[in-house]
Amino acid sequence: MDGEGWMVVLISGKLNYGGIMKKRYVLFAAASVAMLSITSAHAQSGTFRQSHNLGVGVQDVDPASSGRFWQVTEKTMSRLVRPGESGEPEPNLATEWSANDSATEWIFKLREGVKFHDGTSFDAADVVYTLEHVRDPKFDSPAASVISMVDTIEAVDPLTVKMKLKAPYADLALQLMDYRMRMIPEGSADTIATTGIGTGPFILVTLDPEGTTVLKANPDYWEGPPGVETIEVIGIADAQARVQAMQSGQIDMLGFGDLSAQNLLLFENNPKFKVLSIFTGDWMGIVFRTDTEPFTDARIRRAVRIATDRQALIDLVLGPGGGIVTCDHPVWTGDQYRALFDCPQQIDEAKRLLAEAGYPDGIEFDMTTSNIDPRFVPLAEAYQQQVAKAGIKVNIVMAPADGYWSEVWMKETVVNTMWGQRPADQILNEDWRSGAPWNETYWNRADFDQLLDEARRELDFEKRKALYHRLQRILYEEGGSFIPYHVNQPVALTARVSGFQAVFTDAVRYHLIHVSD
Repeated sequence: MDGEGWMVVLISGKLNYGGIMKKRYVLFAAASVAMLSITSAHAQSGTFRQSHNLGVGVQDVDPASSGRFWQVTEKTMSRLVRPGESGEPEPNLATEWSANDSATEWIFKLREGVKFHDGTSFDAADVVYTLEHVRDPKFDSPAASVISMVDTIEAVDPLTVKMKLKAPYADLALQLMDYRMRMIPEGSADTIATTGIGTGPFILVTLDPEGTTVLKANPDYWEGPPGVETIEVIGIADAQARVQAMQSGQIDMLGFGDLSAQNLLLFENNPKFKVLSIFTGDWMGIVFRTDTEPFTDARIRRAVRIATDRQALIDLVLGPGGGIVTCDHPVWTGDQYRALFDCPQQIDEAKRLLAEAGYPDGIEFDMTTSNIDPRFVPLAEAYQQQVAKAGIKVNIVMAPADGYWSEVWMKETVVNTMWGQRPADQILNEDWRSGAPWNETYWNRADFDQLLDEARRELDFEKRKALYHRLQRILYEEGGSFIPYHVNQPVALTARVSGFQAVFTDAVRYHLIHVSD
């Protein structure tokens, strides 16, 4: 790469992803060369089994569809850019990327010699096709918002892609790390939902979202053959049933949402299992629809959030050390744009706000939850007890695990929610931009949207950071999302599993896993 540039660096334990130099803006993600030369330390053998949650409405293996089966696509398909172990952009199918001075035009160089599972070569035409598929209005992908700043996509040559943006945007590489931005073969839009053809370490053999989906090792994977011959992804609706399946040896991994503080005790200090604790940007909380009374009033929305002791919720629901307090915004502690401020329990202020809004004797509402996640009901019950001190009566309504995300979430007025780790800009746009498909609180603020746009256009890192801080403060002051903590995810593995990295969900390298009989 010629000219002056800026490289991804790790400073004082935090990542700085964006910056502008005098002549040229460059993001050159020089990932660990060691990753390119990894080979299996053991002979390839055995089957690794994991469960998946039937309540998410899984339908297919198109990575950008609303019913995407992500536990499959993460193993069968690759992105241009993937998250490194600390969340930083790292090369995957793209080896390097750079932008012009104004960050309105980006160039991505592609990895040579990569093939799809059907034997065809991966090249720039596939990138163009994939991204156009994602943003096709007829497809209506929830992932379209991730690349909404892109104007045109062009294959310059077989290994070079040019993207022109509608406005300056300094963090495009972060957007392309999205778990749905996985490359599919040119012309495959009509078949990809069932074939699942990608460039990843595993090949789809049998697709059965409600039963057992089978994957086999890709011997031609560019990072080297996987360490296991087969992966089985088994559909199990109920959280407790997934725990029982782990105890009985039907599955080899339980975690990333399946382990409560109580369930964790079943696997700790048990020689049949090993437990990892993973620092993540995953979060869960409670959604209050801002388009539905009484939560149309910002005073009430604030009252029902500040009446809580967030650290106590962590200790009760996740166990001591199970999470990190957050103040009703989704930006995690490892993100360069996270705003730092306190959010203590304020019972008297909550009462004052309710009285000011016309509820001097408090309010009462139903909250719908489910056993789809083992932490949902404990969170609902702990929240119910805490806010009662402020005159807030919560009636807990149970919904079936099967279909929770399709029949309850974004439909009922007050529900449990959970999200996986995402960069600040992505999650703020995906969950709070007016009209976004997954805008779960029905938040509709033109001024908020304007700030989102300004942050994307701002090329000065400190100014951009200040804008993201303003957005987070607004959500704490007026938003409809109660986000008390980010989760330190526990993961339990059977003792026969080795090579599993203690990294957040989207950064796991499944081709490095081995199993012993």
